[in-house]
Amino acid sequence: MSRRGWFVWSGALCAVLALAWTPPTVEAPAAASDAAFVARIELIGPIGPAAAEYVHGAIQHATDDGAKAIVLQLDTPGGLIESMRDIVADILAAKVPVIGYVGPAGARAASAGTYILYACPLAAMAPGTHLGAATPVDLGGGTPMPSPFGNGFPASSKSADKSAPGNNAVSDAEANKVLNDAIAMIRSLAQLHGRNAVWAEQAVRGAATLTANEAAAQHVIDFVAADPSSLLAQADGRTVKIGEQSVTLALRDLPLRDYPPNWRARFLGIITNPTIAYVLLLAGIYGLIIEAFHPGSFFPGVTGGICLLIGLYALQLLPVSYAGLILMALGVALLLAEAFVPTAGVLGVGGVIAFVLGSIMLFRTDVPGYSVNLGVILGIACCAIIMLGLLLRLVMRARRARAFNGEEQMLQNTGELLQAVAAGGQGWARIGGERWRVQCEAALPAGAPVRVVSRHGLLLQVTAARAGEGESS
Repeated sequence: MSRRGWFVWSGALCAVLALAWTPPTVEAPAAASDAAFVARIELIGPIGPAAAEYVHGAIQHATDDGAKAIVLQLDTPGGLIESMRDIVADILAAKVPVIGYVGPAGARAASAGTYILYACPLAAMAPGTHLGAATPVDLGGGTPMPSPFGNGFPASSKSADKSAPGNNAVSDAEANKVLNDAIAMIRSLAQLHGRNAVWAEQAVRGAATLTANEAAAQHVIDFVAADPSSLLAQADGRTVKIGEQSVTLALRDLPLRDYPPNWRARFLGIITNPTIAYVLLLAGIYGLIIEAFHPGSFFPGVTGGICLLIGLYALQLLPVSYAGLILMALGVALLLAEAFVPTAGVLGVGGVIAFVLGSIMLFRTDVPGYSVNLGVILGIACCAIIMLGLLLRLVMRARRARAFNGEEQMLQNTGELLQAVAAGGQGWARIGGERWRVQCEAALPAGAPVRVVSRHGLLLQVTAARAGEGESS
């Protein structure tokens, strides 16, 4: 690689490392004033590392700016348990009251969102919203409940295979342990803020759900608010517990100040989308392959290297199945092997199958919002099949094509004398588009058509061509 290529690669690597080490912050809102205000943090979409980092930075920033309270507006299908635990810890450690609000109409706080709402000192929902279905399930497909590390919180789960009694006993013990841990967590949050702990257990154990009015009637939330203004009006005068202190809220008619995510949080939100991370990974692999076949072109290699580094960084933040990653790598390797060791498509077909299965298994699809779009997988698989078909067609055409060099091919060529040749003498002729030294038993004039009859090293024995035979191309 040239010096220029090394500089580009070094710059790309430094950029990725800087991204990984940048401390979490949020974009500064409009110019701060001494007037009292309420901060608003919008947590929309699946809960993952980017969401947890954004909430952490926004709470810290709003607290430093002197916010009287923080409205955490939720609309989430759930997500990763580690990210959810980080958000819950930030809410419990906040020095100002955090008001959980499921809104606007049509929003939900499902799965991990239910835990976050229970963690807020004050909880409210907009009409037409719902919460619940907080049963943790398996990410790997083997047991009905996951390991506490890296789980998600979808709404339902299927039992493990009962055919192996020993494995079944271990599965049940693990399932009970994780289920009881989840129940204890949500019950402790309910008791901390004086909410319905019985229904909280039902949401975990039986995936129970409630609408906004039902949640208010069962004391799962504190009240129903149609919009943020109504939320602050109803929260005004209520007493909440922040750490060991009780705080009476005075929020009526206070302005809301939004704390949007900064560029880093937005970037992480994009690349930790499983479909984007999947495409980045493939773009990186194929960019490096193209660079390997065409060394010195630089653009595919540099672009592929950057995409691969970013894709791998995203993968280490996501619930990835390494079996799926290995299957994908095997599929790409088999497709490349088919190009060098033609096997009538055996390696190629195996590579496509391994690649598709690895793509489906790559992300643990039980986590809400953390699966690759099947349309993207099918599209890439169809492209691989088309490329394999074209490769096999080229291989078959190459096998049927006649030889373009060698003794046998040379004996079929005809040409034209470039100079007159005496009987038994030698001269030059153009044969197959090339100049050859020739010898002829009969005298022939310049321009006479000749045909090769034998070859002796670099000397061709020719004879006059029959009528109708011309110079070969």
